[in-house]
Amino acid sequence: MQESASTGQQAWERATTQIAAIRAELAKVVVGQDRIVEFMLVALLCRGHCLVVGVPGLAKTLLVSTLGNVLGLKFRRIQFTPDLMPADITGSEILQQQKGEGGRRVFEFAPGPIFANLVLADEINRAPPKTQSALLEAMQEKQVTAAGKVFPLDEPFLVFATQNPIEHEGTYPLPEAQLDRFFFQLNITYPARDEERDIVVRTTGRATPAAEQAIGATDVLALQDAVADVPLPEHVLDTILHIVRRSRPDSTEADKFVKQYVAWGAGPRASQNLTRAAKALAFLHGRPAASIEEVVDAAPAVLRHRIIPNYNAVGEGVSAADIIEHILGGIE
Repeated sequence: MQESASTGQQAWERATTQIAAIRAELAKVVVGQDRIVEFMLVALLCRGHCLVVGVPGLAKTLLVSTLGNVLGLKFRRIQFTPDLMPADITGSEILQQQKGEGGRRVFEFAPGPIFANLVLADEINRAPPKTQSALLEAMQEKQVTAAGKVFPLDEPFLVFATQNPIEHEGTYPLPEAQLDRFFFQLNITYPARDEERDIVVRTTGRATPAAEQAIGATDVLALQDAVADVPLPEHVLDTILHIVRRSRPDSTEADKFVKQYVAWGAGPRASQNLTRAAKALAFLHGRPAASIEEVVDAAPAVLRHRIIPNYNAVGEGVSAADIIEHILGGIE
């Protein structure tokens, strides 16, 4: 028993060291955005995909690409455009000449950029729904079907998609089914004055800061397994269920405010993701078990793209953020 406890302590110390190394390397390139970085790490540890929303110039692409380099993962970037086709993402069959005299011509599958560990879908709402849907199977099933064959994707596999909230012309809103497959929606805001000063100083000289690899893909998988083993007390689970069920206007746990302003609430996937997020935050904070504090902290990122305000809310200026704030009110 003592040997087992010693092994567990060593594994915990190693994980803590690895997380600290990841944060340190990211900080070399990305200034500020500490909360966004933490929640990206939470999504990573929970095997969850992220939708990152922010205006241009806030280092969304830089943050994701740097994360891939620091983690030692195979990284691919897909720039979504109106003419992007599904095969441009998943890959397609190409007619190849077999080697040797009299070699036959055969079709061989050429994998697309989706065959990576960390995929950046840049400006995902620029592509039409047909192309956006090409991501769905990969995101949910961790596989790609092409030419009647199924090709599994290597683990870890994560999709981080970016979206510009300003421009709406020439964009295609993500369908609710695809939004629900994103673990978090992270909203990036402008940096503070001191942070912006640091950005200018770092990026306008001769040398450009670069991050080094801190861990590898095997270490990432081990960290994901460790998070899954974090205990979840019964009262914390009850709180998670209450929060999610309170967001549904047809639920007995919903109050008058929710019934008046919500068209559709969060589904069971929100309960699952909120549970995983609470465990991951506890892991990052060095706590032995998930608590209600982590649940409340993670809830906005889990719920903001899953709660749909109704016409009353739109007419009265009540946003999804307002509804989430109301739902979390009184949770202790």
